[in-house]
Amino acid sequence: MDHMVGAFDIAQRLGWRHPELVHHYLNTDPTFPRPVAAIGGPTRKTKVWTWPEVERWARRTGRLPDDTAGQS
Repeated sequence: MDHMVGAFDIAQRLGWRHPELVHHYLNTDPTFPRPVAAIGGPTRKTKVWTWPEVERWARRTGRLPDDTAGQS
């Protein structure tokens, strides 16, 4: 299901070199979408978002490159 994305997927779709930027915005931008789930074991969890929600945020904030329009 390509509507569910992790930090790596978000960074790739937004043209960011570092997936850590996703966590930076999560921690510093109150308008950045909250993860819908955290998957994994007790010591390490992978956060998951819905791409349409992240895409809306990226468009609203001018962070979505033009060539990604058809990825939703």
